[in-house]
This record gives sequence, C-alpha cells and structure tokens, in this order.
Amino acid sequence: MIEKFMRAPYREGARGPIAFDCWGLCIAVRHQVFGLAPMPSLGAVGKNRIKANTEAYHDLRGGMEECAPEPAAIAAVFRGELCLHVGVVVESDGRLKVLDTNPGGACLRTTGEFEAAHPKVVYYRDRRILPE
Repeated sequence: MIEKFMRAPYREGARGPIAFDCWGLCIAVRHQVFGLAPMPSLGAVGKNRIKANTEAYHDLRGGMEECAPEPAAIAAVFRGELCLHVGVVVESDGRLKVLDTNPGGACLRTTGEFEAAHPKVVYYRDRRILPE
C-alpha cells in the first residue's frame, strides 16, 4: 500500500490524493494504511513555515504521547524547539522505517537512517486512554 505514496510527487501544501507535502503524506498514510482517524489538515504548515509548523505541533501535542518508533507513529524533526519536518513510521521488509517527502520526492529510510539525517527526531503516537 505504501508504493502509491512513494510514487506521489511532492507539492507544497498538498494533502493528496495525487501529491503530498510532508504533513499531507503523514496524515494520509496514518488514515489510509493504519485506519486511524484523519488528523487536521493544518493548511498553514509548510516547508518554509517553521513558526506555523511549531505552533501546529504544540496544538496537536496534547493528543499525542512520546514513544519509541512504532508503526503509525509520527516522526517529528526538531532543531532546538522548532518543528522542521515530519514523517510516519511504517513496517517494510520486516523493519521499521520512516516514510517522508520533500521537494525531491518520497523517501523510505530505516529509523536509524532517518535519525542520522536530522538534528533531533521525536516519535509520537496517539494518546492511549487507559481504563479507570
């Protein structure tokens, strides 16, 4: 199922189904591959909109919890307190990998390769509500 996302071109602000930016790819994969509820489109975020990305991260953070890499987790890239980029964790060839996209197109790398390519990566999953 991720092959169609690998072939999709990058386009700033795109939310699919033909083209995606990093946030559009992340929310589409989480919804279409993992069956999770759609996340907000966050129209103000983008490659060169670091302030808007960081504000959106803080808005969404309340519904997420930090975790180790796992399928459907969001891989958020930071420089200091600024949120620069996102990808989504998938399983491919029996390994956890991060699928992300940039102007050069989609990329699928192991979590280690993704972490090595960025200053700081933090993984988030949907907050799990525990029964009382």
